[in-house]
Amino acid sequence: MENFIVSARKYRPQTFDSVVGQSAITTTLKNSILKDQIGQAFLFCGPRGVGKTTCARIFAKTINCTNRTPEGEACNECESCRSFAASASFNIFELDAASNNGVDHIRTLVDQVKVPPSGVQYKVYIIDEVHMLSQSAFNAFLKTLEEPPAYAKFILATTEKHKILPTILSRCQIFDFKRIGVKDIISHLEGIAQKENIKYELDALNIIAQKADGGLRDALSMFDQMVSFSDGNLTYNNVIENLNILDYDYFFQMVDFFINNNMADALLLYNTITEKGFEGSNFLAGLNDHLRNLSICKNSKTLPLLSLSDNIKQKYQEQAEKFTAKQLVDLLTLFTQYEYQYKNIPNKRLHVEVALMRACNINKVRQS
Repeated sequence: MENFIVSARKYRPQTFDSVVGQSAITTTLKNSILKDQIGQAFLFCGPRGVGKTTCARIFAKTINCTNRTPEGEACNECESCRSFAASASFNIFELDAASNNGVDHIRTLVDQVKVPPSGVQYKVYIIDEVHMLSQSAFNAFLKTLEEPPAYAKFILATTEKHKILPTILSRCQIFDFKRIGVKDIISHLEGIAQKENIKYELDALNIIAQKADGGLRDALSMFDQMVSFSDGNLTYNNVIENLNILDYDYFFQMVDFFINNNMADALLLYNTITEKGFEGSNFLAGLNDHLRNLSICKNSKTLPLLSLSDNIKQKYQEQAEKFTAKQLVDLLTLFTQYEYQYKNIPNKRLHVEVALMRACNINKVRQS
């Protein structure tokens, strides 16, 4: 039986152009290679799963490639590229500072730096989770980072830039990786689904992308989980069931009850939601997101802010027409206040129900 490889590894980008959602950074790195203006130290910082370590590996491979393309990409065919792909390169080193954070680990690295590269131009040191280094380890590393040999390049990666010493920051070129947009994640998941012959609904991929909160690795993990759960047929209903997400339809129904002053059905619907195991805090957060999306739909200029599929966006636009902008702002103010107070309220169910009762009298909401 063929060993299963998770999508995050199987489809890990191998070139700058295949990196998802970080075009500004990859363009800068390629230009520095093309112009032969490669700095001595780089700091890649940003949330988890957005491509920091991936870009570090691509950069390390590319600057040592002996047959780079005119666009500044690695050829993936030369001896250096092949040894890197086989994890057998003697010129590219990776250190996980989360588990190797002592001064002795850094002193060993400093000793290695003194040995020139073999057969290529650079020796590259990638230090992941660099913020985990101890104070003494940082101090031992500082002098080498400031005045390394010309052949030594350092790439530091971290999710917590604020924990890095200012003396380290001042010696690095800093690249801030952003969260990956929903559209970019959806496009990437679509490509994988097509390659793997997986059936999918666009709304299902949209939910995965939103749940990932800008992290592509998280999105790919959820994607693999959902493919297993749905036996290769990703549907919207399968995704919201398996990921324990409140369906859009609940919020569309609830907001319709507000405009129709239907307090009884609003309370019954909330009871159904709680019986399915959803916490009141999740409901309030989801309802506020829903009201925010409705507010955005009131102005055509702000529609691009909605990262939703066209059919869901159409439903939002239709429901937004039933409200004035003032009503939506008042409802948002009401539920934001109740969401903020939720964790300190002893009777949490009653707290949410009171909010729903107030919302169901839309005229009073407008006057408050």
